[in-house]
Amino acid sequence: MKDQSEAPSHPAASTGRVDPSRQPFESTAIASEVFAEHVNPGKVAAFGALGLDLVMGQRSGSRFENLVDGQWLYNCHCNGGVFNLGHRNPAVIEAVRSALDHLDIGNHHLVSEWRALLAQRLASSTGGTLPGVVFGVGGGEANDLALKVARAHTGRVGVVSASGGYHGHTGLAMAAGDPEYRDPFGPNPAGFTQVPFNDLAAMDRAVDDSTACVILEPIPATLGMPLPEPGYLAGVQRICRDRGACFILDEVQTGLGRTGTFWYHQQEDLRPDILTTGKGLSGGVFPITATLMTAEIHGFFEEHPFVHVSTYGGAEIGCVAALATLDAIEAPGFLARVEEVGARFEEGFAGLPFEVRRRGMFMGLRFPAEGDALGAAAELIRAGVFAVFANNDTSVLQFLPPLTVRDEEVQDIVSIVRSTFS
Repeated sequence: MKDQSEAPSHPAASTGRVDPSRQPFESTAIASEVFAEHVNPGKVAAFGALGLDLVMGQRSGSRFENLVDGQWLYNCHCNGGVFNLGHRNPAVIEAVRSALDHLDIGNHHLVSEWRALLAQRLASSTGGTLPGVVFGVGGGEANDLALKVARAHTGRVGVVSASGGYHGHTGLAMAAGDPEYRDPFGPNPAGFTQVPFNDLAAMDRAVDDSTACVILEPIPATLGMPLPEPGYLAGVQRICRDRGACFILDEVQTGLGRTGTFWYHQQEDLRPDILTTGKGLSGGVFPITATLMTAEIHGFFEEHPFVHVSTYGGAEIGCVAALATLDAIEAPGFLARVEEVGARFEEGFAGLPFEVRRRGMFMGLRFPAEGDALGAAAELIRAGVFAVFANNDTSVLQFLPPLTVRDEEVQDIVSIVRSTFS
């Protein structure tokens, strides 16, 4: 057996106590090497193939530093909306700092004032139509629970979702997503059907008396942000009501003000039975997600109070961060400015060689051909704007600046995009 002392080691900049104010490795090259060895070699190789060398360093507001070359980039992807309030939003950071003097994650077995308060605030954001709230730590977990309770509520197993959509990498959520994310792990569970987004006739054929639910992103990000055609989502809701299936909206990316209203479905006057949220819920400071549901569906937990638990779901520190985030979103004028700034971006991009798909500041830049967005992302990153292509439609660049981006930053970002693609 190989002696443990022979295991490879990499020098670090600091040893002993963790010091977040210092970089843990002597160079970014060593950091990438260790990351490839222990975390994800394929990811390092993929960035290398694109000619990109990115290691995230300091971050503040709308930008973050690339430690490799010291360049500061505007974050116009925001990890799908995690950084809706920018990096290290001062109000959220201050709330969490204060909470750390008194709280930790809490105990998921017990009643929690902080979970109760956050659940009350989230329920209120839906006008009281979705008063039941169950917390998790990731979008996949939130969607897993949504599918589980839909099956429990209806006594059925069928799940219908959109081809090319994405709902997470765990269990049932993965089964409802694109084959690329589930086929490597073996055959899909029975009961899952996918139909094209915006095809109401196909949805009508797919939903029957064995269908527990339909789950959709109102605007599927990974599919390239195609906007729902007028009446499409209302038609899906009607089909669900007629067939006794639950109507689930995955608003992990489209919610929390990103599209100009608190929830996207409020723009179309929809009433989902279940709604999931995450990503931006804690201002990018602590992992927390939530599954909201009607009182009727939430009644399942009266009979089965311990049937679903999440050790870190609704951690009290995360609740404090989320409450500070909701304060920001609900501040007077915040949502109106999201729409105003989104329109300013769209105007600024006029005449460039892409179509803008936009609701609020949820934007997809659609280039003429498949694959174009890969090169576009690389060019923008080199120019100082970080954006990511849509994995299931590589003609589309996902473009999600922080909702808190300042006016002068908007102008600078537009100038960079125009000079890159004119």
